[in-house]
Amino acid sequence: MSIALNKPKLDNLANEIWKSAERLRGKFKAYEYQNVILPLIVLRRLECVLVQWRKATTEQLYKTYPAKSDDELAALSKGLEKNPKKSSFSNDTAWTLEAIYHENPTLYETHFREYLNGFSANVQAIIDHFNYRAVVGQIVKNNRLGPLLSQYKDLALGPDVLSNLEMGYVYEELLRRFSEQSGEEAGEHFTPREVIRLMVELLEIPIPDRSLSIYDPACGTGGMLSVAKEHLLDRAQNDDERTRVENNVSTFGQELQPGNFAICLADLLIKKETQSQVYLGNSLIPHSPTSPEPGDQLAGPDHRFDFMLSNPPFGVTWGGKDGYETEARKYQGEGKRYEAGMPRVTDGALLFLQTMLAKAKPAAQGGSRIAIIFNGSPLSNGDCGSGESEIRRWILERDWLDAIVMLPDQLFYNTGIFTYIWLLNTAKPTAHNGRVALIDARRQFEKEPKAFGNKRNRITDAHRAWIEDKYRRAFDPGFADPQVKVFATTDFAYHKVSVVFHQFDEHDKPAVVTEAYTKDLTAANLRKELEFYNCPLKLFVELKSGLGELAYQIELKPGDLVAAVMKAAATKLRESLEPGMVEGFTWTASKVTFTHPLYVADDEYIPFQAGKDKNQYIPEFLAREIGKPIVRWEDSPQLGYEILPNKEFYVYQEPEPADALLKKFWELEKQAEELLKKLGDGE
Repeated sequence: MSIALNKPKLDNLANEIWKSAERLRGKFKAYEYQNVILPLIVLRRLECVLVQWRKATTEQLYKTYPAKSDDELAALSKGLEKNPKKSSFSNDTAWTLEAIYHENPTLYETHFREYLNGFSANVQAIIDHFNYRAVVGQIVKNNRLGPLLSQYKDLALGPDVLSNLEMGYVYEELLRRFSEQSGEEAGEHFTPREVIRLMVELLEIPIPDRSLSIYDPACGTGGMLSVAKEHLLDRAQNDDERTRVENNVSTFGQELQPGNFAICLADLLIKKETQSQVYLGNSLIPHSPTSPEPGDQLAGPDHRFDFMLSNPPFGVTWGGKDGYETEARKYQGEGKRYEAGMPRVTDGALLFLQTMLAKAKPAAQGGSRIAIIFNGSPLSNGDCGSGESEIRRWILERDWLDAIVMLPDQLFYNTGIFTYIWLLNTAKPTAHNGRVALIDARRQFEKEPKAFGNKRNRITDAHRAWIEDKYRRAFDPGFADPQVKVFATTDFAYHKVSVVFHQFDEHDKPAVVTEAYTKDLTAANLRKELEFYNCPLKLFVELKSGLGELAYQIELKPGDLVAAVMKAAATKLRESLEPGMVEGFTWTASKVTFTHPLYVADDEYIPFQAGKDKNQYIPEFLAREIGKPIVRWEDSPQLGYEILPNKEFYVYQEPEPADALLKKFWELEKQAEELLKKLGDGE
């Protein structure tokens, strides 16, 4: 199946719909536009399906029962419509948007509410998730119901005119525009169908001969789940394989935004999808029927899925006053979902990945395969020991990461950034064990004929085939390609080493300095200095009072009781003074100087070397890279992990020679002079 779409046609439709949103200006605020328009689009599309079904059913009834009257046939048709086995949804009334529009305008609201209330329970759920009945009140109050009915009453939105794929693009283009208009953060990036198709191919989902499950924890309008199943149907070679896909493939998802969830439900209704379970709620927190916010409703022990794919929102805050940190942390701890750790509260991307891994089947049950889209943050954000690093360590040390595909930029509607597909497998093939492939596909694109928002590039079938081929051959013995690199999982590990070294002076000798001591002269502070330097130290203390100035010295060495040494030095000074210099006068420290070795404390990040003794290669690294006497070093209690694909594929380019650059400069200078001369001559 070709994934090419008639972009001008879809763009024209989106523009036409957008005009109705613009007519709301002055009556509604920008962030309210989508609350008015999107539900009406969904209802009109459902209506188109229902009208087409009624027409086809009535024609068939005329042929079957030619002797029956029109009223009798209409009653039969309505009975069939209300039978869920015959029609996936229904409406008790005869109203359509066009019929309402052509009635008395003073009764628009009454008839429109009758129309809404007439839908079957499954459509009522969609209307309720849009909270559309409340919105209708605002529409009527602002005198916009008539114009909206006029625009949408005969707009062709049925599946016979617009496929689910095309309608998905229209929804997403409108959602993008609404997001821009309302100034929302662009955290949600709708996934182009060619990217979903690539993810499905990389997951290698087979035509099933048994029950097979697909899951998305942030399913949005349902695009990933729909395209995954549609792609399998497209790959089916015959009716038997198509039947196996229809009967054996079940899709599962969860979505946080009620509007997106409602669109997803409508899409499932139109496709008559019965092998799907999609829930409204936050898949990152526990579910409680009594909680005001629904949580993960697919978190039971039986909720283990064969394949999972997702494009979770980038950089969305999950903690603090704007998040759900308290609830999410209920999944934290040994043996729980987030046992590896929690990322920074400003980016919950890795929580989605841990949620998916929590629903993966173990290797003994055949394992699960995962494809998830991230921006660059989850690759390397977080220092050694941080939540992000610990999550990467947990994944890599369990050998679940299989490959990372670097995608071109400007693929998405709401963002132009570079993105990455992470591929994970809890039962990796033997040839993949202990290894991770990085695939540089940043050049695998062509320009869109017409930009959709930030989407200016697209992946064609040829580019997708190139990526799939590189992935499948990456682990083959002898395979070599400059755009593919295979690493051991331990190649991403590093030590964070705290090191103290002795700095040299101008004579390249270990330096000793005397400088002002700016901290408070307390036993606690001096104890810290002694612990840090671990060698004899001297402090020269100058005192002053109304009688004049005095000085004394504190000498410390490792093992000293600092408070006792300070007290002894002060007592010795007191005993050396005349009684009249002590009583009635307050002596305060006016200056303290500190003599000590010039030690420098720093952190060094040292690549982990599997199978080698760190007590040998860490000192060798420090001696080579620092080149100064090492006083001491201490390794972090755990390894850090980071993945740097850009670094691995970086190719150094020799800069132009200075002579060539100078030549270009003088040529530009000459051109500038000629332009100025023409201006001066009045040309």
